[in-house]
Amino acid sequence: MSDLIQQSFGFILEDELIKEIKEVGTIKDIKEGDTILEPGNYIKSVPLLIEGAIKISRVDDKGDELLLYFIERGDTCAMTLNCCMSNSKSAIKAIAESDVKMVMVPVEKMDLWLAKYKSWREFIMESFQTRLNEVLHAVDSVAFLKMDERLLQYLQDKTKIDHNTNIHTTHEQIAKDLHTSRVVISRLLKKLEINGDVVLHRNSIDVINF
Repeated sequence: MSDLIQQSFGFILEDELIKEIKEVGTIKDIKEGDTILEPGNYIKSVPLLIEGAIKISRVDDKGDELLLYFIERGDTCAMTLNCCMSNSKSAIKAIAESDVKMVMVPVEKMDLWLAKYKSWREFIMESFQTRLNEVLHAVDSVAFLKMDERLLQYLQDKTKIDHNTNIHTTHEQIAKDLHTSRVVISRLLKKLEINGDVVLHRNSIDVINF
């Protein structure tokens, strides 16, 4: 655990803080596709991601989802931090985009470290700013982009998260992430293929325009 924490956060956080994280943190492993957090859950620990990627989505009353952003190694989730600090229920859903390993830090350490460590304050503030920008980006995409533009942007983002231009996913899952129907996604994927942006396979998509 020590090496993974050092590799993921050593360039951001002070050595003394890294030492404390190692002392009080517990490792949690999540399998790809598993749900980490549901709306309405209370959060008692701060997650620090050291391996993999997590998809953060907003869920409406009907259970439909809208992708907000991904978090990767060296990140934490600002919405989770907000729930921890205010002792409020989660408003988001978190699913492991790949196999995930993270360090769970007791929530009571939040205030202590904010006062004690400059690097922690900067890390938390930067996390809030980054996630806010990503949420605004998601809102802008819904408000201002056509669905085919949103789809291509989604696929391009997935290649960055997965570090692979070959994406293993289903039309149904894409439709769920973009809050639309599978029929619409299938039609638009075919259009992107004709335009030379993607190559469609039975269970995967090659992204050419990335």
